[in-house]
Amino acid sequence: MHPLDRPVWASLTGAHAGLSVGGALARRYQPDVNRFAATPDDSPEALAALAALLAPGDNVFLAQMPDLVVPPGLRIVKQGTCVQMLATRDLHDEGGADELLRLGEPDAAEMFALATLTEPGPFLPRTHVMGDFLGVRQGGRLLAMAGERFRVPGYAEVSGVCTHPDARGMGLARRLSAAIAARIQARGEQPFLHAWDTNVAAIKLYEALGFRLRSTVNVAVLERAAG
Repeated sequence: MHPLDRPVWASLTGAHAGLSVGGALARRYQPDVNRFAATPDDSPEALAALAALLAPGDNVFLAQMPDLVVPPGLRIVKQGTCVQMLATRDLHDEGGADELLRLGEPDAAEMFALATLTEPGPFLPRTHVMGDFLGVRQGGRLLAMAGERFRVPGYAEVSGVCTHPDARGMGLARRLSAAIAARIQARGEQPFLHAWDTNVAAIKLYEALGFRLRSTVNVAVLERAAG
């Protein structure tokens, strides 16, 4: 199986092992970093280990190419399908009037607020520690950002792409996505990303940047019932 078929597991057991909790059969990100969890396979032992990582009322996201199997004791509260896309050409910062700024710990509260407003995907108070993030500020206000999420050997994911409603139509999402992808390529890795298969506008944007479909990915939110 290709590592990108189970990108969350490859990330949690590789570059992001230090941001994870769990063991050899199941892992999840620390609760303030991200909501994703994964197993190396769908064996009963692995599924039981995954279920054991959730407290009553807790939930996690799964994302993998194989069909999802729900562990005993958990239930699906949301599910859908994403496209997984790979960069097929060299990318670069396409330039613009605004400087692209490296974002980090001092910007964490603003990053979380922007992601909460725009909902680019699960984004928690410490999601920014998963990789590099770039942003655009105007008048001191963070208007747009993009960064990295899953890290798979030889690959890194472009994620967290979001723009404040006041700044849409300025091409910031395209520019930031290209710039983050270029940084990934400069490290000798191949950029990849995920988008909901219903998000036609995002898919067209990424196709224009040279990303092409690799696979579809099954996504679900699993929850352990409270009490």
